[in-house]
Amino acid sequence: MRSVIVVGGGISGLAAAWQLRGRADVTVLEGQARVGGKLRTGTIAGITVDEGAESLMALRPEAVELAAAVGLGNALRDPAQSPTTIWTDGALRPLPAGHVMGIPTDPAALIGTGLLSPEGVRRAASEETLPAAPLTEDCSVSAYLGARLGQEAVDRLVEPLLGGVYAGRADRLSLRAAMPRIAALAEQGAPLLPALRRMRAAGAPRSAAVAVQGVAGGTGRFPQAVARACGARILTGTTARSLHRLPGGGWRVQAMTSDGPLTMDADAVILALPAFAAAELLRPHSPLAEEELAAIPHASTAVVTMAFSRARSHFLPQGNGFLVPAVDGHTIKAASFLSNKWAWLHDSAPSVFVLRASIGRIGEDELLDRPDRHLVRTAIAELHHAVGPMGEPLAARVTRWDRGLPQYGVGHRERVTRIREAVGKLPGIAVCGAAYEGVGVAACVATGRNAAKEVLADD
Repeated sequence: MRSVIVVGGGISGLAAAWQLRGRADVTVLEGQARVGGKLRTGTIAGITVDEGAESLMALRPEAVELAAAVGLGNALRDPAQSPTTIWTDGALRPLPAGHVMGIPTDPAALIGTGLLSPEGVRRAASEETLPAAPLTEDCSVSAYLGARLGQEAVDRLVEPLLGGVYAGRADRLSLRAAMPRIAALAEQGAPLLPALRRMRAAGAPRSAAVAVQGVAGGTGRFPQAVARACGARILTGTTARSLHRLPGGGWRVQAMTSDGPLTMDADAVILALPAFAAAELLRPHSPLAEEELAAIPHASTAVVTMAFSRARSHFLPQGNGFLVPAVDGHTIKAASFLSNKWAWLHDSAPSVFVLRASIGRIGEDELLDRPDRHLVRTAIAELHHAVGPMGEPLAARVTRWDRGLPQYGVGHRERVTRIREAVGKLPGIAVCGAAYEGVGVAACVATGRNAAKEVLADD
C-alpha cells in the first residue's frame, strides 16, 4: 500500500483523502486547529451559522454526491425560492427570470425594473443584430460582454454575481475561466442571446443562483464528515515548512507543530493549499510551477454576521438577500438573509433573524484593514438603507478571509496548464484546490479526487 501525505485539510485535501481510502496509507497535515478551510461553522447569539461558504453548488454533482456518501444526504436542503435581487439606484430590484449569470436572455423583461436605463436595455437588446466573430483568444468578461451587451449591463447585472462568487471584477476576470459556458458559446461565433435561449430551451441549467443546496446545521459540517469517513490520519496544528525529494524515490515533508519539528516520509504528496503556499513548497523543485502559482492574485474578504431580535426589530427583510454592483460605490457587495433562505435555521431559532453581509473585492485591501467595529457599523448602516430600519443587532461578528479567493485573470486556464505540466514532471506530486478549475466547493472536491487519482496512477 502506498503512503501519501496530503498537505492541507480543506475540502480539497479531504476529498483527496476520501478518494485514497483503502488504497493508500494517508496522513493529512493541517496548519490550523481544525480541518475544513473556508467551510466552517461558528455561533452568534447561541445559533450555529456558517462563517464561510453557506451552500454547495448543485449544478455540479461532486460536492452533493460526496456529502451523501459521508452520511449527510438527509441533511441536504434546498434554499427558499427567491429571485436574484440587485440593490441599485436606491432600491432592491429582482432580476427577471431567464438570466444566466446576470445575462438577460430577454432584455425586454428589464423594461421598468430600474436595473438598466432605457438606453441600456436597448443596447442589450441589440446584441442579436451585432456581427459575431468566433472568440479565438481569452479575454476579460467585460471585454466580451461589454462589446456584446453594453458596459451598463456588465456593470449592473453581471459584475454583481461575479463579485459574489469570485470577489473579482469583470474587467480582470477571464471569460474562459470564470464563465466557461459563455466562452464556449462565444467560440462558436454567433450572437449570444439566441444561443442562451436555445441552451435553456434544451434543458441546460438555468442559473447558478438557484442551483445550490445547503446542509442543515451548516455547510461546515461537510468537511468534518469527510474527515471522519476518509480513514486518514489527520494532524491539525501541523504546518508543512519544506518538501525534499528522497534519493530512492518518494518525498520528505518537514513540518512544524506546537510540540516542535516533525519529519515524515511518503511515496507521494498532494498539495491541497492556496497557490501562494504551494508555490513556496515547490520553489526548490520546479521554479516554473513556483513562478506561475505565485502569479495568481488573491482577494481578501470579510463576512459580517448579525443576529436581530424578531420582537424588537422595526423591520425584517423579505427574500434571500441581494447583490450590489461595484459601480454604486457601497461597501458591502452582497447580503444573505440566512433565516429566510434556510428553513433549518429559522426552525432552530424562530425568535431570531440572522443575516450576513459580505465585504471585499480584489483591490480593496485598505477597506479590510479597518477594525471589526467599523465594518459592523458600515454594514448595519448600508443594510438599513437597502432594506429598511431593522434596528440594532443582538450580536455581530466579523470573519476575515485573508487572501481567501484566487482570481482567475485573463489567461488563467493556460496558466493552470503550465502549472500542471511543470508539476507533472515531479513524480509523486499533485496539486489541488480553488486555484485551478473553480473556486466553488464542487470544483474543489473534483480537484482533490483527481489529485488522488494522479498519485495512484504514478505507482
